[in-house]
Amino acid sequence: MRMTKNVNREVLIFLHMDDEHPGFIAKFLQHANIQFRIIRSYKKETIPPLDNSMMGLVFMGGIMSANDEIGWIKDEIKLIGQALEHNVPILGHCLGGQLISKALGETVSKNPDAEIGWHDCYRTKPKIKDGWLDGIKDPFTMFHWHYESFSVPVDAEPLFYSVHCKNQAYSYGNNVLAMQCHVEMTLPLISDWINSWKDDLTIESASQQSYTQISEDLERKVSELNLVASSLYTRWVSTLTV
Repeated sequence: MRMTKNVNREVLIFLHMDDEHPGFIAKFLQHANIQFRIIRSYKKETIPPLDNSMMGLVFMGGIMSANDEIGWIKDEIKLIGQALEHNVPILGHCLGGQLISKALGETVSKNPDAEIGWHDCYRTKPKIKDGWLDGIKDPFTMFHWHYESFSVPVDAEPLFYSVHCKNQAYSYGNNVLAMQCHVEMTLPLISDWINSWKDDLTIESASQQSYTQISEDLERKVSELNLVASSLYTRWVSTLTV
């Protein structure tokens, strides 16, 4: 890690698509007065080497696979590996969670079912209070949009699962959280996603919801999701050091 003195520390947020926004995690960091900077590596923005200005790393989702032979994907996985080595807090959403798993030597493969829409998740160990989901009812509803899923390291702690995806989230050590689901949704963000990809949201099955199903009572669903996000983000942010 490159060391510098008297540096302003910040969280780096990595975006992976043009129609993506960090959503609720950005609002949460702003409310907590934590400085952050967005990096769009897919647009050839420089992925900086790890240094002590990095308070934490956040990786968002994307339509690509963590297995794709893309230079910036490999570079992000390399950065995650460096952060793990130096105990820098890391947070991953969907593709971001898969990148963390790849950096830990795990696999990313096709999920048994495509999981799209609002689906319930269940605590893996509901009686254990670990700080990640304290005060959140079980089950709780999360937003999902993925076709692949990650394997979980043997020394990680599985946090929750859904009927259609057994590996929804895990913590690694004290300050790493990898999630397959999209807890970062805000009302503007999810509205933008489902309207931009409306033509792809036509299937109605046990694991996939249509545009109409996702849109139903959307404001209430997002509000409840934000409560879950607040719990998860509060626990993660508690590991950041200014």
